[in-house]
Amino acid sequence: MADGAEFEKIRAIWRALGERGTGGGDDCAIVELGGVMVALSSDMAVEGIHFRPGWLEPRELGWRAGAAALSDLAAVAAEPRGVLVSLAVSPQWPDESVAELMVGVGDVAASVGASVWGGDLVRGDRLVVDVLVAGVVAEPVLRRGARVGDELWVTGRLGGPARAIAVWEAGSEPERTARERFAHPEPRVAAAIWLRDRGATALIDLSDGLVQDAGQLAAASGLCCVIDVDSVPLHCSVADFETALVSGEEFELLVALPAATEPELARRFWDEHALELTRIGDVVSGSGLVLQRQGEPVAPPPGFSHF
Repeated sequence: MADGAEFEKIRAIWRALGERGTGGGDDCAIVELGGVMVALSSDMAVEGIHFRPGWLEPRELGWRAGAAALSDLAAVAAEPRGVLVSLAVSPQWPDESVAELMVGVGDVAASVGASVWGGDLVRGDRLVVDVLVAGVVAEPVLRRGARVGDELWVTGRLGGPARAIAVWEAGSEPERTARERFAHPEPRVAAAIWLRDRGATALIDLSDGLVQDAGQLAAASGLCCVIDVDSVPLHCSVADFETALVSGEEFELLVALPAATEPELARRFWDEHALELTRIGDVVSGSGLVLQRQGEPVAPPPGFSHF
């Protein structure tokens, strides 16, 4: 893991667990059960931290929470099978709103071939949606597999969710495409499996922003990720590269691939997924993350931190 207060807390947890804990450091736990490799992960959305009241409708909240967890399966190229959802809701939430939220979870699960298996429901003073996802994976692609000489590619265009949040926090309503990127992210499951089949050596989903997540991939692989800032694809609502670099909860994929012919790879990816695939950098010897513009290093902008 890279540096930061959140990751120091995670390290402290694993140290305290000792031999009672295994794994850690990837988007999913990979365990073998009866000869089948199972990928497991969970993700929590908390009102006031990940969203504010009034930003999204209940069905959108469910979709977004489910997509965040399912994106972890995409990040190891696993095939989703099911989700379990634990909800904390206040007594003021009507039954139909709770049901609509779960319909949103069911919609996003069905979009990647999974279903809702069950969960838990408790009373709370604010909305909390905790989603556990399970999938199967024959050949997981982990963060630690990048190699010197690999190219770094990213799916989609970045910055829309951060732009939507900034407009909401300013008291206005975001334009449609930025709002859609926040409310309706697509778990890139099919894209991840396609990239795995074409030799992807490392994968991570962009949940904490490109800068932080590229740093995580670099730390796990023990190498250096060099990103050309001018190559980072910007969402149509974004005019500055800083927003695209730190925009969290994109749930796009950052992938390390062996050197390839760029136009052909990107074109074939678009033909299969109607989604852009853009080369943004390289993996080199060393450590950490280096951002460059016109060949000169630039300081990374500060990103989101939970702590």
